[in-house]
Amino acid sequence: MRVVIAAVGRLKQGPERELAAAYRKRVETIGRGLGLREIEIVEIRESRAQDAERRRTEESIAIANVIPDRAIVAILDERGANLDSAGLAALLREWRAEDRSAVCFVVGGADGLAQSLRDRAKLKLAFGAATWPHQLVRIMLLEQLYRAGTILAGHPYHRA
Repeated sequence: MRVVIAAVGRLKQGPERELAAAYRKRVETIGRGLGLREIEIVEIRESRAQDAERRRTEESIAIANVIPDRAIVAILDERGANLDSAGLAALLREWRAEDRSAVCFVVGGADGLAQSLRDRAKLKLAFGAATWPHQLVRIMLLEQLYRAGTILAGHPYHRA
């Protein structure tokens, strides 16, 4: 199963990009033995429209265009479910068992996502009630994917 992260904005050179790359490599390494073929990160250009609704629409259309066919869509949303790491691992196991081609995690921009894209999501996932910068959300998601992989592999990284 492919894992796609479609994220509005790009990580600039620096420690955030380096940390994201380190977790991506870890996920890919542990994921090979778990049937997770690759981690693909697609950076979506931030809309420059003047109106927030227009920005949301433009960014959501660009995201929708990169979601693979038959992929499970999971959006990161501060109003979403607060899953623990074992819960995320269980979902990945379930989706892999369903023989889905891909799961696409969506990290929206500052204005959020269009309702049409939100409606398409099988999972709305929160990292707590706080609002996080999208760059940090991407890093936190990569870490959680790595942690989920270690849980599925029986690796001692996760000690809960």
